[in-house]
Amino acid sequence: MFKKFALSLLPILTLGLAAAAQTPEPAEGPQGYLIGPGDEITGKVLGEPQFDFVATVDEDGKIEVPFFEDPIVARCKTERDLRGDVVKLLTRYLRTPQLSLRVTQRNSRPPVSIYGEVRQQQQVNLTRRAYLLELISFAGGETEKSGGMIQVFRTRPPMCSEAKENWSTSGAEVPSRMYSLASLRQGREESNPEILPGDIIIVQKASPVYVTGEVIKPGELSIPEGGLPLTQAVAMASGITREAKTKNIKIYRRKQGSTEPEVIVANYDSIKKGEQKDVMLQPFDIVEVDKAGKKFTDYLLEFVTGVPNRIPIRPF
Repeated sequence: MFKKFALSLLPILTLGLAAAAQTPEPAEGPQGYLIGPGDEITGKVLGEPQFDFVATVDEDGKIEVPFFEDPIVARCKTERDLRGDVVKLLTRYLRTPQLSLRVTQRNSRPPVSIYGEVRQQQQVNLTRRAYLLELISFAGGETEKSGGMIQVFRTRPPMCSEAKENWSTSGAEVPSRMYSLASLRQGREESNPEILPGDIIIVQKASPVYVTGEVIKPGELSIPEGGLPLTQAVAMASGITREAKTKNIKIYRRKQGSTEPEVIVANYDSIKKGEQKDVMLQPFDIVEVDKAGKKFTDYLLEFVTGVPNRIPIRPF
């Protein structure tokens, strides 16, 4: 199940491979690296080369050592712990074995992938505990197009009790959770989870709205975290023109189960005066600022100047 999901995301994750190759690995914690399946273990005995070995930890978390029939459990042990176990076995043949043992290839923990609306999409190899805020900062922080929400996918179950809690799938193919950037920066512990090897962090893009008609810069806008009121959207479009019909701004909103949009009419002048509540825009809303009927003075101004009257009127 986890393998299938990881393969489906492979084309996206390759975006960060170049950065991953240059990513420095954080220093190990006091506990040390915990061995897992796929890791390569190299052992050398001083003066006794017949006991030297290179072994790969199998799916059951065990390795085989020369001259011993039964494999040794290596899973979730540190190099020091495993060295002690192997030395005990070697004392059956050697009086004081001098063993050098180390993990020469760390293959049991895939990198953490960070992509979406971050400044540096990349992959990070973890060798110590790391948390969501730290990794978002490591990727350069979010971009201006971020919607303020982060989705974390847990593509593999925790190994060696790496996490305080195990995420259940709840019917989903791969478990995931949503976190708010605002809560994250407020220092709430529950909003800053521990990130495990193989996790995929997606900083989601803000949902768009579209402003058209009699504004200075029509086009697509992003809804920031906390929402986007109509007056702010108009301001982000650099204000309305003099020809704008400000008492009758239309907002076209998707209606579930219908091809016909819901039409919301807002009086921009009344909103500015505080007589009408500002309208909070929703994802994919279309704000249309119609052109008002021309007055005699407008025609006269166009006749004198020779250009259409599009003098901007700032929102405030």
